Amino acid sequence: MRCYIGVGSNLGDRQRNIEQAIEMLKANKGIKVKKISLLYETDPVEGPEQPKYLNGAIEIETKLEPKELLDVMHDIEDLLGRKRIVKNGPRTIDLDILTYGDKKINEPDLKIPHPRMAEREFVQRPLSNLTNLEGYEGI
Repeated sequence: MRCYIGVGSNLGDRQRNIEQAIEMLKANKGIKVKKISLLYETDPVEGPEQPKYLNGAIEIETKLEPKELLDVMHDIEDLLGRKRIVKNGPRTIDLDILTYGDKKINEPDLKIPHPRMAEREFVQRPLSNLTNLEGYEGI
């Protein structure tokens, strides 16, 4: 299944954090990284005062089910030191499933396509760097 993942970091060596997350995705047998966008520096949206982010997007092919992919991404975030203390707070790494093929999921812990991706420049710029995602609202 073709999926798009959003990636961001605003703590520590931001670029290195993103590179490490991508390498960890590549190391998973159920995930094949196809394309990686350019990285963009962006202002934080919502949350407390915090440093600027580096944001990008990744196109993958995966055999994993959506919840399995989410679990892998949460494991990567944990390994790279992400602490979930403050909502929309700073983070060493943030990985979000933006799309999972044309699948629509609306569960408390997983919403696909990502509900706010159409209104967030830090998602749109990297995605437009990869492809034109026709058929997704607001894109």
